[in-house]
Amino acid sequence: MRFRIHHRTTYRYAGEASESFMEARLTPVTDERQRLLARDFKTTPAGRVHGYTDYFGNAVETFAVAHRHGELILESRAEVETTPWAPPQAALEISVSEAKQIYRSHRLVLFEFLMPSPAIPMSAPVHRLANQFFKPGHALGESLLRLNRWIKAEFRYAPGSTRIDTPVAEALARRTGVCQDFAQVMIAVLRSAELPARYVTGYIETEAQRTAAERKRPGPAALVGAAESHAWVEVFLPGGFWWPLDPTNDCVAGERHVKVSIGRDYLDATPTRGVFKGTRTERLEVAVTMLRQGTPVAVVR
Repeated sequence: MRFRIHHRTTYRYAGEASESFMEARLTPVTDERQRLLARDFKTTPAGRVHGYTDYFGNAVETFAVAHRHGELILESRAEVETTPWAPPQAALEISVSEAKQIYRSHRLVLFEFLMPSPAIPMSAPVHRLANQFFKPGHALGESLLRLNRWIKAEFRYAPGSTRIDTPVAEALARRTGVCQDFAQVMIAVLRSAELPARYVTGYIETEAQRTAAERKRPGPAALVGAAESHAWVEVFLPGGFWWPLDPTNDCVAGERHVKVSIGRDYLDATPTRGVFKGTRTERLEVAVTMLRQGTPVAVVR
């Protein structure tokens, strides 16, 4: 599938900011599942943009606006082609205990994705779930899908019910949240089970993004997620494969998922962040359009 993606973030200030310093992780990756075909990024007011690759391999754009401004707009446009992909069946059929032995031999390489991180600590409830879902003799792939399915079944997707900094323990106790919460709960359980897992941010083609004609065609179930961005999980499989799982939708992330950045948790992969001087933010607006190539562009608010 080929998609055109338009991501627009607007910071409106209560007064005027004298300076703004920002960084953005909004560039879709190129990997075995997708290919970035075109990309454009601009800011209003215009700032000189510098790019670098961070520790986790994410493309980062930084810029500064060094004069007074009442609002700041970031616009990212990309064209991405996604393709079907699946790991070797042998990597899914290996037992949990055998997989753990393999991970121990690669512990230095996988260290960041096996340990607790700033936003994903361990806890007794998390350990109990790890023991429940990952029995030594069970197949790794089936165990992962079982956890993915359980989160979808047991948790209620409720936009606005949690904050960016809602702790994993709170989301787990309330069984309510959004894609960020579901992904971080799943990662906590996986790491507690000694299975390497990392956080992914990106975009999905939700039902609202599809045309009326596309909705009438037979196909996979509608995907649930925020119009602004989505989060899911990648689990490292023996053989060097990262398998993308979406607990919000109880599915393997596929052609309708576009990956942008990765990290230990949300803090490593947040789409935009920065600081400014002289005022406070009065309103933050994010709008994303993700449409299959050839369909008319319509902004989702």
